[in-house]
Amino acid sequence: GEVCTMINKKYSEFLPSLWSAEELVAQVDGLCESIDLLQAGIEHEVQRDLNVAVAEFTELKQQLERDTLVLSILKKLQEFDRAIKEYNTALVEKKYVVAAQQLEKARSSLKMLESRKGFELKILKALGTELTVQTQNLLYHLGEEWNKLAVWKLPPSKESSSLESVLHSELHLHTVPAKEEEVAGPPVASVLQAFAVLGELHNKLKIFGQLLLKHILKPLISYPSLQPCTEEQSDVFILHFKSKEPSLNHCSPVEVFAKIKLIFEILHKYLLNVPLEQPAEDKEDGRVTLAGLLGDLIWEELSECLIQNCLVNSIPTKSSKLEQYIEVIKSTEEFEKALKNMQFLKGDTTDLLKYARNVNSHFANKKCQDVIVAARNLMTSEIHNTVKITPDSCVALSKLPDPRADNLKTQKASPLLRNNTVSLENETKLSQHTFSLPTCRISSSVDKLMELACRTLLEATASTDQCCIQLFYSVRNIFQLFYDVVPTYHQENLQKLPQLAAIHHNNCMYIAHCLLTLGHQFRYRLTNILCDGAATFVDLVPGFRRLGMECFLAQMRVQKGEILERLSSARNFSNMDDEENYCAANKAIRQVLHQLKRLGKVWQDVLPVNVYCKAMGTLLNTALSEIVTRIAALEDISTEDANRLYFLCRIMVEEGPQVFTPLPEDDQNKKYQEEVPVYVQKWMMFKELMIILQASLQDIVDQWADGKGPLAAEFSAAEVKSLIRALFQNTDRRAAALAKIK
Repeated sequence: GEVCTMINKKYSEFLPSLWSAEELVAQVDGLCESIDLLQAGIEHEVQRDLNVAVAEFTELKQQLERDTLVLSILKKLQEFDRAIKEYNTALVEKKYVVAAQQLEKARSSLKMLESRKGFELKILKALGTELTVQTQNLLYHLGEEWNKLAVWKLPPSKESSSLESVLHSELHLHTVPAKEEEVAGPPVASVLQAFAVLGELHNKLKIFGQLLLKHILKPLISYPSLQPCTEEQSDVFILHFKSKEPSLNHCSPVEVFAKIKLIFEILHKYLLNVPLEQPAEDKEDGRVTLAGLLGDLIWEELSECLIQNCLVNSIPTKSSKLEQYIEVIKSTEEFEKALKNMQFLKGDTTDLLKYARNVNSHFANKKCQDVIVAARNLMTSEIHNTVKITPDSCVALSKLPDPRADNLKTQKASPLLRNNTVSLENETKLSQHTFSLPTCRISSSVDKLMELACRTLLEATASTDQCCIQLFYSVRNIFQLFYDVVPTYHQENLQKLPQLAAIHHNNCMYIAHCLLTLGHQFRYRLTNILCDGAATFVDLVPGFRRLGMECFLAQMRVQKGEILERLSSARNFSNMDDEENYCAANKAIRQVLHQLKRLGKVWQDVLPVNVYCKAMGTLLNTALSEIVTRIAALEDISTEDANRLYFLCRIMVEEGPQVFTPLPEDDQNKKYQEEVPVYVQKWMMFKELMIILQASLQDIVDQWADGKGPLAAEFSAAEVKSLIRALFQNTDRRAAALAKIK
């Protein structure tokens, strides 16, 4: 019973909590249902309303953007329109700067409009056209104004820069400040500023600068006689020119600088002293001057012209005058300084001043150039004008002062080739003619060329180190040039004319001879500067000797060829009993002698005697050798043939020596004519041949003398046997004679 009571008690306590729990469950279920309904409601209705609202908002936003854009475009169009209207007003009132600024405003509005993508308005094209038309219109008005301000009065001639036309050229500047401002047109500043705003100033100034260079600045540099004249009237400033006799052919730089400076001063005062506002994009230096702009455009061409036509000519040609050049450098500095003050020039030292200050180098260059030009002129002048040189005539150096003498003016150089003996260190004596050249003729141009070389070396010894080196190498260049130029330039004449070939040979030998001692004369000065012993010309000597020899030997080959050509028409000297054959042979021999006589004359007094005799001897030898060969080859010589051949040979022996006439005085030539056997190798052989042509069999055997006689000295056994067979009929006596020739 007690247990039941406890259970009831527990049960009665449990029931209420059970009921409250069930009630709670019911409530939760209800709440879940409400949530589901709410979620379904949100999903179906609120979300849809929200989407609609967002779409509406986006549309409104785009609408607003479109309207803002349209509004800004309309604003820009309005700005463009206002700018054009204000431009028109300003143009009428001749307020050119305002007009130009308004056009630039209109231009930037139009640019903005064109940059809007998706708004290709048809109107923009029309606006662009309008802007272009108005810009051209303003430029036309500005151009007209500018042309009134700076008036060029130029002669109509085509040759615009001749002296005559420059004298008729004038520049009128209508920029003189007027007394009553109201009457005055727009001042020069507003015209130029307007050009600047439109970006056209550069072109305008470029054209003006070119006219200035062509009609004023360059003529003032080129014509020393031109003088600028100025006159100022109430409303105009006039620049014109007159001509006066110049003191020199070349303007002195000092005078030229003064004239050019005057022109710039006028331009600065009346036209260009105008500060300008640069368009926005060049803001960094903001204000530039007109003078500076013009200077940038013309300075390079002007300074080039000043250097080439003025400074170049003023470089001295003698080192003694270099001192006076300081004045030119100073006036160049002052000229540049003045232009900087007027703002035509910016920055530091320009090419002009660098050129003037570099005078030593230019002096050397000019000197070297003059030397080479003079040398080239001498080399291309005629070879045949000659002067005689003898062993006693010293090289051109003797006419020059001694480089070691303190007083260069008074002392004369010790001759290059002293006639007394030269003392060497070991006291061995050289003959007085060791370094002398045999008497001969050389071109006067070569004589002058050596003088030029020596004068230049002398100048080198008195110059600055740099100049000295340049001049020394210039002299070496003279000889290199001779080596290259002369043989080519005179090639045809050296081949055709034997006398010129001989003179050229002498010229080369003379130069080689002089070069042996040329550097030695100046060694005291030159070797200090040129590394030990480089001041020499000895290395050039073999080349010149070779050059002379080659040319003369080529001429000898030509002459030999002609001799053989003439003898080839002698019909091999066969069948001389035939009159026609005999005449042909006689004519050939006469022609050869005539050729040799002519050569003997043209080389007379030209070649050194020893060279002359060797050359004539070689050519006569060619003729005799050919005749011997032809006669020795004959198979049959009749008595009549032999007599006639002997007669022809006698002509050669009698007249051959007469071609040796090395000297103009006939009586002095006898000695050389008697020495012919020395110079003509085959002379004795030829005489032996003549003996054979006239001899009996016994005479020939006696002349042979068992291979020890004079005949054996000139002919071989085979040649003598062949001649015996040709001259004598086949008999026992002939056979016996032939047996003894061995």
